[in-house]
Amino acid sequence: MSIQIFNSLSRQKETFVPLEEGKVKMYVCGPTVYNYIHIGNSRPVIVYDTVRRYFQYKGYDVKFVSNFTDVDDKIIKAANELGEEVHELTERFIAAYFEDVTALGCKKADVHPRVTEHMDDIIQFIQVLIDKGYAYESAGDVYYRTRKFNGYGKLSHQSVDDLKIGARIEAGEKKDDALDFALWKAAKPGEIFWESPWGDGRPGWHIECSVMAREHLGDTIDIHAGGQDLTFPHHENEIAQSEAHNDKTFARYWMHNGYINIDNEKMSKSLGNFILVNDIRKQIDPQILRFFMLSVHYRHPINFAKDLVEAAAAGLERIRTAYNNVKHRLTTTVSLGDHSEEWLSKIAEQKAQFEEAMDDDFNTANAISVLFELARIANIYLNETNTCKKVLETFIETFEVLGDVLGIEFAKEEELLDEEIEALLQERVDARKNRDFARSDEIRDHLQAQGIILEDTRQGTRWKRG
Repeated sequence: MSIQIFNSLSRQKETFVPLEEGKVKMYVCGPTVYNYIHIGNSRPVIVYDTVRRYFQYKGYDVKFVSNFTDVDDKIIKAANELGEEVHELTERFIAAYFEDVTALGCKKADVHPRVTEHMDDIIQFIQVLIDKGYAYESAGDVYYRTRKFNGYGKLSHQSVDDLKIGARIEAGEKKDDALDFALWKAAKPGEIFWESPWGDGRPGWHIECSVMAREHLGDTIDIHAGGQDLTFPHHENEIAQSEAHNDKTFARYWMHNGYINIDNEKMSKSLGNFILVNDIRKQIDPQILRFFMLSVHYRHPINFAKDLVEAAAAGLERIRTAYNNVKHRLTTTVSLGDHSEEWLSKIAEQKAQFEEAMDDDFNTANAISVLFELARIANIYLNETNTCKKVLETFIETFEVLGDVLGIEFAKEEELLDEEIEALLQERVDARKNRDFARSDEIRDHLQAQGIILEDTRQGTRWKRG
């Protein structure tokens, strides 16, 4: 079966047909790096990492590009407040981003371009738009003539007249039409800037992705993806810029993931429910967070709540237990004879159903249901009097292959050896002597996560397995 993708542009499922046979060019909008990412940011990272993994599973050669916005108003404001240089701030949070998403089981993109690395490309791109009459300079700023692009509004399915109702000209802006948007912003006193034909300044937000997608993937790409909140104006503006510049379709398939709510409320700093991945992964196994995110279809909203996360944790543990029980049985099974074609057929059927779910617009919720069924079948097989090595190996291979598509690992971590625990306890004692309480607490938390209970007594610290 061919992969079906819900295309936000047409608002219907379409059969995926790549520009080049066997290849996928995919661009995903990345973070603005002025802070740690929150769990809302983590959803598209997990979702499109899984999409990429499935394309690779199906044999496609995927070139996956995801950018970093490393200069904009929020970054400049944060750097000024912290007394840092812009590049120092962004380097720190890019490193934090990789730490967070790696913990969530996400692979790095093939290319992680940065705005500051493409300034000459951006300036040249803007100049072409000016030369074609799609953009104009005004007092050091450059704006895009929205009305000149006939297809404006086609992604968000809004007419220019409807969009005009909510448009306005902000103080300090000198543009011809309220709908026009900035491609280049004149530098304000004390701000970081680059030289350009229109004066010192920096790019507007939307232009960067048009330029970086073209530089790394070409004039037309297969898939452009991001959160639902980027549909308008960001992705709408990208289409207008790119298609005016390239005279070609920008992206053939547009994918957008749904929002995350916290306890059925919109996540926001004002409500005090703003959850950073860097914080939550210290409390929850990041694999559980990933499993939870994939338990709902990517286009649907997802509600982050304690009971739902606990249910995801219990579900993942059920699958892991079945997988590890099969691995344990394999160490005691010597039968090489009866391959039990009936059981091999059942396993193959689950693999086919997994593919059917993923082929249907990457329905990870249904794919996880298949893993639960595979676990159930495995548990039934383990009750058989005579188990066969071939069947057990096929169960293990299927769990691992399908788990890898979802970025989920089922193997339990090796238990800490007694000697390793003693070494960590001594390190904790030394840390406390040196008043390095942060390291002391880190070791304690690590041991607790491994099921090691510490008891501080007058005679020293004792431990036992929980």
